[in-house]
Amino acid sequence: MKLAVVGGGSTYTPELIDGFARLRQALPLDELVLIDPAADRLELVGGLARRIFARQGHPGRISWTGDLDAGVDGAAAVLLQLRVGGQSARNQDETWPLECGCVGQETTGAGGLAKALRTVPVVLDIAERVRRRNPDAWIVDFTNPVGIVTRALLTHGHKAVGLCNVAIGFQRKFAQLLGVAPEDVALEHIGLNHLTWERAVRVAGEDVLPKLLAEHGEAVAEDLRMPRALLDRLGAIPSYYLRYFYQHDEVVRELRTKPSRAAEVAALERQLLGMYGDPALDEKPELLSKRGGAYYSEAAVALTSSLLRDTGDVQIVNTLNNNTLPFLPDDAVIEAPAVVGGEGAEPLPVRPLEPLYAGLVAGVTAYEHLALEAALHGGRDRVFAALLSHPLIGQTDYADRLTDELIAHNREHLTWA
Repeated sequence: MKLAVVGGGSTYTPELIDGFARLRQALPLDELVLIDPAADRLELVGGLARRIFARQGHPGRISWTGDLDAGVDGAAAVLLQLRVGGQSARNQDETWPLECGCVGQETTGAGGLAKALRTVPVVLDIAERVRRRNPDAWIVDFTNPVGIVTRALLTHGHKAVGLCNVAIGFQRKFAQLLGVAPEDVALEHIGLNHLTWERAVRVAGEDVLPKLLAEHGEAVAEDLRMPRALLDRLGAIPSYYLRYFYQHDEVVRELRTKPSRAAEVAALERQLLGMYGDPALDEKPELLSKRGGAYYSEAAVALTSSLLRDTGDVQIVNTLNNNTLPFLPDDAVIEAPAVVGGEGAEPLPVRPLEPLYAGLVAGVTAYEHLALEAALHGGRDRVFAALLSHPLIGQTDYADRLTDELIAHNREHLTWA
């Protein structure tokens, strides 16, 4: 079995390689190809990847290339983890919206839209080239904003499933707090990518969320950087990204007083790449845990294995709504537990979503539709409409100013600008 990773020169990649090596019984690989235009990074990451496989006794062959077509040729699945414009573009996404008093973040608000506009055309081009060479290959998308990118892939007829590490991160954290094995924890996780809530946490079929909040609410709230009282009032656990909505103005004040996350990550990447060049290093370094993407490898291995081996097990993924949430269009992409097999991912039935959550989900889904229209067809008016519709913006003066800023900062990536 051959797999390909587009964006294989990412400093994330050793996390993924470590998972492939440790979990080879679930996903036996003969060949893994790392694909990236950044030859210098690719050489460092690829060398470490080979050493990780060798240390763990994995017999698979690892190679790398800047040639997308050659790299994906014959691959059963292609994993996407690319960042158009690199950390420099991310730094812009996280800073210029703050000038308008809006959150600067790479997956939501104006910065998230900028990333979507840069990313969707590139991903669709990659997917079309994959389809021409391997019409049966699956595409696993870890590229943000995952919901919009996955919707673009699915509406263009590609065999794709979106993946995020938020759910598996919660599962592992809750298992640790409850003193049980991660595989014994099942989450009632529902919403959109980076806009989800845990409405139940089940162990052996019993919902232990009330116990979790009662006994460990402070620890959970501290991790989320949200008030404990909010979790108690919700009776649910929101993802960290809900902080941008529930505490928007406080977050803006914080972001204005410290370096951007992109600047922090860029510094980490310089350190990591220096470490990756050490021929004695043959495991992922501890420093990588600060880069983000925790448990990405486990989630990626599980999802890819289910798609290629037709296991029919339940995983939390990004896929078409298909009336799972009746108030959303069928072609919206939701993040929810789904049965995953050789035909893709089919969401499980869910309880009706409470109005407190449904209103926000509906509003952001409408924004994602308009964002995709802007990414596909371009034009200032489409960008303005997407920004005006976003719950974190919603004012015409802000939307006008942010539209001009977005275009000015991303002109080199926008063919229509």
